Amino acid sequence: MTSLSAPRPLLPQRLRAWVPGLALTLVLALVAMALAQTGWAGRLGLSALTLAIVLGMVLGNTVYPPLQGRCGPGVDVVKQRLLRLGIILFGLRITFQDIASVGFTGVAIDALMLGSTFWLALLLGRRWLRLDEQTVILIGAGSSICGAAAVLATEPVARASADKAAVAVATVVVFGTLAMFCYPLLHPWLVPLGVSDSAFGVYVGSTVHEVAQVVVAGRAVSELAASQAVITKMIRVMMLAPFLIAVSALLARRGAAEGEEGAGRRRIVVPWFALGFVAMAGVRSADLLPQALLAPLLQFDNLVLAMAMGALGLTTHVSAVRRAGARPLLLAALLFAWLVIGGLAVNGLVGGWWR
Repeated sequence: MTSLSAPRPLLPQRLRAWVPGLALTLVLALVAMALAQTGWAGRLGLSALTLAIVLGMVLGNTVYPPLQGRCGPGVDVVKQRLLRLGIILFGLRITFQDIASVGFTGVAIDALMLGSTFWLALLLGRRWLRLDEQTVILIGAGSSICGAAAVLATEPVARASADKAAVAVATVVVFGTLAMFCYPLLHPWLVPLGVSDSAFGVYVGSTVHEVAQVVVAGRAVSELAASQAVITKMIRVMMLAPFLIAVSALLARRGAAEGEEGAGRRRIVVPWFALGFVAMAGVRSADLLPQALLAPLLQFDNLVLAMAMGALGLTTHVSAVRRAGARPLLLAALLFAWLVIGGLAVNGLVGGWWR
């Protein structure tokens, strides 16, 4: 008698292990994206990324723990591999022509705000608040560049845990939301100083945390302010790649100075996904993608990043966030004060408001 061989599985074993977690994060992302399209979410400036981590944290602290054994491998893949893909595709949102449209002044303002905010984070967070370096770097990245997306991109470079990343994202949500209401209230006070809607848009784009929050704050003033704010904000996003390389260099140098084992061999780790981010910006700038393909890619990127945020929320325990205490929130509050007040000074001096 001839024995029949067992049929081969349709999916490799490793891929089959990923399916439950991929499916769970996909559902979270789709729900978050649907909620982000509602009127109340738009009024509050809540992006799909923010909603995804909130939904993930709700499930992660209620129904997810019993499912973790089955869903964990797929959730980890989303947090690591899909996240990097999302950051690469994020580069399609900006062109070098956008940078040229705001000129050297806009780029200089963005660079000054990024550098000064991150430097303040390191100074206040490490020396005064005595926070661990990873938490400080993540909060500094979220405040300096592009909110939750910057935290996600910096997490693997800083080798931070999901709990620390979630704390950093929470600070972005709190103070980015506050910024949406504060900035429009500032506008009437700046008009007598000769600040145009265009200049105010640059101020918003160079200092507010999330892209969605920038749109809300800018549109509360005018469409001109909103357009300038978004362009200036996307230039900050473009600075994510050199920022990640600089953070990697900083950590490598510190490790070598402190005699960290293997630091001499490791040196600077260039995040390959950061280079991919720049490459995608180049593709967009050269207009190599047809519009019919660009729109679906951007939508797919939203989905991937929302899945990554959902995965982050699923693996974040409220107890760990509570253990972090008030110091991370205080650091974020101090950075927010700098973004509002220091950003006003930088924009006024470099932008020539008072000449």
